[in-house]
Amino acid sequence: MASLPDGFFCFALLVSSSVFLLSTDLKLPNMDSQGRSAMFWAVPDPVQTDEDASLDKVQSKTSHPIVNCEKKASSFQADILSQVSQTHDVIMTLDKTISSLEVQLAAARASKADNDEGSPMVTEPGAKILKERPKVFFVMGIITAFSSRKRRDSIRETWMPQGEELRKLEVEKGIIIRFVIGHSATPGGVLDRAVDAEEAQHKDFLRLNHVEGYHELSSKTQIYFSTAVAKWDADFFIKVDDDVHINLGMVGSTLARHRSKPRVYIGCMKSGPVLAQSGVKYHEPEYWKFGEEGNKYFRHATGQIYAISKDLATYISVNRPILHKYANEDVSLGSWFIGLDVEHIDDRSLCCGTPLDCEWKAQAGNPCAASFDWSCSGICKSVERMEEVHQRCGEGDEAIWHTSF
Repeated sequence: MASLPDGFFCFALLVSSSVFLLSTDLKLPNMDSQGRSAMFWAVPDPVQTDEDASLDKVQSKTSHPIVNCEKKASSFQADILSQVSQTHDVIMTLDKTISSLEVQLAAARASKADNDEGSPMVTEPGAKILKERPKVFFVMGIITAFSSRKRRDSIRETWMPQGEELRKLEVEKGIIIRFVIGHSATPGGVLDRAVDAEEAQHKDFLRLNHVEGYHELSSKTQIYFSTAVAKWDADFFIKVDDDVHINLGMVGSTLARHRSKPRVYIGCMKSGPVLAQSGVKYHEPEYWKFGEEGNKYFRHATGQIYAISKDLATYISVNRPILHKYANEDVSLGSWFIGLDVEHIDDRSLCCGTPLDCEWKAQAGNPCAASFDWSCSGICKSVERMEEVHQRCGEGDEAIWHTSF
């Protein structure tokens, strides 16, 4: 027979005591069979021997064990709190599992889409990933074009490590840096062969299944994040233009401060005007969606450089077919996060000016993470000036190796 819980016994004991006290307080008279009051001589209780008294004590202890109800109630509350805590832990574990499955799903989709383009990711029926993605700190994709060979070389000669140093950066610091480019409208043509030769020499490209074109930048950004998520299990994914100067140590330190946050969008936040007039630079064909003429865009990071956490890159990859693309890539990215629980982080160290601005900050012991000219949406004449900016605003070539993340 199953035993009753101690809490139930305490309740029953309390009820019994209350009934007994109620009957003694009322002192009802004895009644006969006709409902009349009757007085009877009290019958004296039988004399109880010592042996009977001992037996009663034993029976009383056996049938009514002494229970500390307050202690049991406290223990019961503690058990409930413990169960609540365990339930919360289970929910958090499930949430992390779901997030991990979403990342795997995104990786499978992207690898399947890129498989025909020679992606190193190999898939089987059911989109099973055979090659495990390396775990890294961040992936930096430098958006570039076929015509930008000199810009790429200016970066290779300044802030981007080369050869074995690039491999060492990946292994020791978990930092991946790649020039991001698609293919021409005629795959295998002269433009694609030129990039093939450049890749064979430097091994620093991430090739996309995407047709190159300035007006396709929003689409290219989507495909970049999807492809990068498929290849690397990174905490952050960065997009940067090929005419921006970067201090890798400062970028790493900036991201490390937000490493524990699940959904972060980091950059120099702005809210520029919606340009309805056709023919002007940054014209917005869908200007009517933003209200009356003269309105401004919602807050979003400027397109020269920004970083997003893994969950947001995964979100873009999973939902790529239904994410709307506006004329301007940075506006498109900002629009994808509206309605999501995302923390926007406005970090002005990612948009310092070129000398003298970044130089003064470097001399003060606070080097910028990124530098460019707002007037040119990048470093003006970056091919000629990248070396100068690096010398005057750089954190030092050894800084990245002495920075702990």
